Amino acid sequence: MAVSWVLPVVLNAVSLDVVLIPVLVLAVASLLRVGGGLLDRLVVASFVVCGSVMAFGLLFSVWPWGLSPVPMMGFMLTVVSLVGWLTGRRPHIPLKLRGSDVLVLGTAAVVWKYVHHPLAGKSAADRIAYFATAEDRMGHFSYFDGIHHVGGYAFLHQEAARTYMMTPAEAVYPQGTHFLLAWIDILVKSSTDGGAALGMMNRYLLYVMAAYALFCAALVWAARWVGGPRLRGWRTAAVCATVLSIMLSGSMANLVEKGFDSETVGLLFLTVALALLLRPAMGRAEFALVGVAALVAVTFVYNLYGVLVGIALAAVLVVHRRRFAARRGLLLGALATGALVAALPTAFSVLTKLDVAKTSNLAGPMVIPDRPVLIGCTLLVLLAAALPVNRRTATGQSVLVLVLGTGLVLGVFGFWQLHTIGYLSYYFEKLAAGGLVIALISLGTVGLMLQPAERTKGPLLRRRAERLGLSAVATAAALSMFAGVQWGVPSGWSKPSAWYDSPMVKWAKGEAVSDMGPATNLLTKRDLKGVTTPVIALYSNDSYHNLKSTFIAQLLTHQGGNMVGLYEIFYVKIGGPEVPPKDKEKPAEKEKSEAEKAADREKEYQSSLGHLKTAIASCPARPTVLVGDAKVAERLKQDLAAAGVPATVVHAPFPSN
Repeated sequence: MAVSWVLPVVLNAVSLDVVLIPVLVLAVASLLRVGGGLLDRLVVASFVVCGSVMAFGLLFSVWPWGLSPVPMMGFMLTVVSLVGWLTGRRPHIPLKLRGSDVLVLGTAAVVWKYVHHPLAGKSAADRIAYFATAEDRMGHFSYFDGIHHVGGYAFLHQEAARTYMMTPAEAVYPQGTHFLLAWIDILVKSSTDGGAALGMMNRYLLYVMAAYALFCAALVWAARWVGGPRLRGWRTAAVCATVLSIMLSGSMANLVEKGFDSETVGLLFLTVALALLLRPAMGRAEFALVGVAALVAVTFVYNLYGVLVGIALAAVLVVHRRRFAARRGLLLGALATGALVAALPTAFSVLTKLDVAKTSNLAGPMVIPDRPVLIGCTLLVLLAAALPVNRRTATGQSVLVLVLGTGLVLGVFGFWQLHTIGYLSYYFEKLAAGGLVIALISLGTVGLMLQPAERTKGPLLRRRAERLGLSAVATAAALSMFAGVQWGVPSGWSKPSAWYDSPMVKWAKGEAVSDMGPATNLLTKRDLKGVTTPVIALYSNDSYHNLKSTFIAQLLTHQGGNMVGLYEIFYVKIGGPEVPPKDKEKPAEKEKSEAEKAADREKEYQSSLGHLKTAIASCPARPTVLVGDAKVAERLKQDLAAAGVPATVVHAPFPSN
């Protein structure tokens, strides 16, 4: 217990608090008795640590020290020390490694290489073009920034949080992802001060890129875990490589471009949670701990997926009812307590500002799971669960219940959306992504249907070489069939394979880059110097460009929530030259007379001016309006002054204009 406090103090003094993350994971891993290999133990320990950080975050949000690294880490290490003392467990970590660990770790490395590739070698300002591929990520960053500044969950500091995030997000949006990343960032920085917003944006972007790589690796690990000790040799390689291939070439890589950061982290925790629940190869104490961590981690991050965890937990308690019969009351009590803690943020949002029915039918950009993969893998899993090799096992029965239960939930939700709004929208596809996770991790049971290789006699080196060769062939076959990898063989149609058309490869090539690079460079190097008030950036006649430029300007000044009327800027189509070049005119405009064109421009200007006035009225202080074109800037200055609208209009030349 003394070391639990001395170590954080010493590491904080030398600005190495980040070392406490692996220390905490190893400390927890040493007390767990789950998994016979090092990687399994570290995955479970990391999952428990993440769930604990989010749960204890409720305490950290209200105690006097906020998110200061020394009190937080001293407290958490003390808890681990007390648990070790009370249970009498001697620290022990298995050092055993498995050959298929290479596929799990290799998945993380390969995916990281692709998602990080377009960022490599670029300046902090230039990287924002990849940060701002969608306003969703900018919104998520504002929650991360807000938690940094208010020292805890935003829903527990709503008044202060409104400066940093657009209301009512401070009360209704799940904040587990942002709290966890803020906790990591504070340890990386060895300070609660995140520093300049540009640096924070870059670190946040790296965190969410890493989260996607870990999500893909977790799916590979989870499929192996669900398969259990019977899944060995080339069959393990076939299952792991199939999951890897689907993630490399599938549509889920669009999560990165769309900025669906909370969904990504939610799917990561859902993957680990469901795998551990489907095959609970652990004692009652560990099962209770994992069950509580699953409820908290998944629900705090993305409460929609809490339903799937509930189905899995109910299935395992029924299927393993005899095994958990002893001290059932204590187990159920622990899980009930965990469920209450997990439900707190959601209950708070529902009882305050969240309209569940309206939110459930929201429209928006979607990442649609590959339907053939989702349907095909689900049917294959149902077939595997129905065969004797799995039907008589607890894991097979749990998988069957989870797949059928999830299918029922998806069917009911889809029917409700079709009945109320006439189409499947935003949150249906997010729930379907949870269904894809279940199908992929359950492929571990499909692997058991394959014929295992016969044990051969001979020297150990020869037997290992044979297993390695079979596993390599199985991996290559899976990459070819499911990822479109051709291994250098020319295409018969003189076209690139499907691999080169995948979202991940397109992202790696920089094809998903946004148009925010020039605007970000101007904001960081010129236009925000000395500005402390809200900023409206009208660099272009493109309203969406103006919206994103304004949002980035707010984030760079740590004022992501100060402009309540931010989305009014989406209708402001002025800022560039009043008369666009001939080559930029739409075909319909070219046929009009100059008088008609002038009338249309004036109508557009007056409409945009009205929306701009509404946005300015929402600002808590006199805003600065940056305008790309000199003539437009002068006219706006006169029109706003004549209308008595308080704003400081500044001409900020934009190169593209």
